[in-house]
Amino acid sequence: MARKICGASFLVALFVLACTAEGLSMLENIVEDGNSIGTKWAVLVAGSNEWYNYRHQADVCHAYQLLKKGGLKDEHIIVFMYDDIANNPENPRPGVIINNPHGHDVYKGVPKDYTRENCNADNFYAVILGNKSALTGGSGKVVNSGPNDYIFIYYTDHGGPGQIAMPVGPAVFASDLNDVLKKKHASGTYKKMVFYLEACESGSMFDGLLGKDLKIYATTASKPNENSWGTYCSFGDEHECYGECPPKDYKDICLGDLYSVSWLEDSDLHDRRVETLKKQYRQIRKRILNNGTQGSHVMQYGDLHIHNDVLSRYMGSNSPKHTYTTTPSTNDPSRHVNQRDVHLLYLLSKFQAAPEGSNRKIEAYRKLSEAITVREHVDKSVTQIGQALFGVENGPVVLNTVRPAGQPLVDDWDCLKSFVKIFETQCGSLSSYGRKHVRGFANMCNAGIRRDQIAAAAKHACSP
Repeated sequence: MARKICGASFLVALFVLACTAEGLSMLENIVEDGNSIGTKWAVLVAGSNEWYNYRHQADVCHAYQLLKKGGLKDEHIIVFMYDDIANNPENPRPGVIINNPHGHDVYKGVPKDYTRENCNADNFYAVILGNKSALTGGSGKVVNSGPNDYIFIYYTDHGGPGQIAMPVGPAVFASDLNDVLKKKHASGTYKKMVFYLEACESGSMFDGLLGKDLKIYATTASKPNENSWGTYCSFGDEHECYGECPPKDYKDICLGDLYSVSWLEDSDLHDRRVETLKKQYRQIRKRILNNGTQGSHVMQYGDLHIHNDVLSRYMGSNSPKHTYTTTPSTNDPSRHVNQRDVHLLYLLSKFQAAPEGSNRKIEAYRKLSEAITVREHVDKSVTQIGQALFGVENGPVVLNTVRPAGQPLVDDWDCLKSFVKIFETQCGSLSSYGRKHVRGFANMCNAGIRRDQIAAAAKHACSP
């Protein structure tokens, strides 16, 4: 009789548990983890190059080490990184990359799947879709997943409204990325997918675009109209720090990005078999928001039921005792660095450190002046185009309008792509700093501006 009562109580408990979304996910975790169903896949992307962007490749290398320790196999982890940091002449520790002031080397053993010219948007799309025939160079590894598999994608880079950068070739536009994700879903070659995205205005890559029926859960470093932040930075002779100070031999760079190190350190330090995506989202959101004006709002999109899954389903399990980091503080009031200002701080620091009257001083001044001129040129050109199209008073208002949450950046993505191309043809590259103006081009499209109109305005604004 006692056995029957216990059995009935257990069934009742299961029934109650299954009546909630979180309970269903917990039951699913128990069943699937017990039967080892599904392969875990990961795609890791650092979308920048050059020494001052150290942090992006450091983030990705740390992510690889985390997943490798979690039990994912190298054949199931695909890495995109330009690979010009570890052996860069400016690296104080040749062949080593760290992602934390107290961290170990995270570069050793990282697969070099898509580097240099092969680190591009087309290869990124082909890898997600498992389309080997569309690859141009690289290791040839793709996400050759099946219907019961789980996919984790992590992307860290510079961004702008509706786009994220790649070190080579065109940017990744939100419309193209979401089309790829829809194709992947239509192929029936995964069970669930999680996408973590670090970039300025990263929320704009999914807001109003990522369907809730695709079995994809995404979090982003910021709202569609916010910057993301670098951390563990040191600039200048006085080694002014932003976040905890890097080791003294690391100067003029940031070791990581705030959103990225937040999820990486949280994943290192907690039992991933227990912690859920939802709990991690709340933890990193709290850590980043606590920095007030020097923080951003971490966002979530897509199928929010997935956030009840445990981290180990996508990142593998771990022993919290073995970590690359120290315990992160969620009450850290430290300042951090706007991603768009890192390059300028790097150049300013080089100028300040150069001996007076030296050739190095002259060259550092030239590079700093050139960077400032480029920023001013982009800002001025876009402002003048807006004024020409909408008037002196209305121009800034139209260009800076932010659409309500849940509405995509632009209605016609082909229009946006063509407007960006027209601007860059007439006025020069937007660069990582100028990407913030993509919202203005999107608003021009939404306002019904024609291609010939913006072409004329851009030619007038940028003619010698």
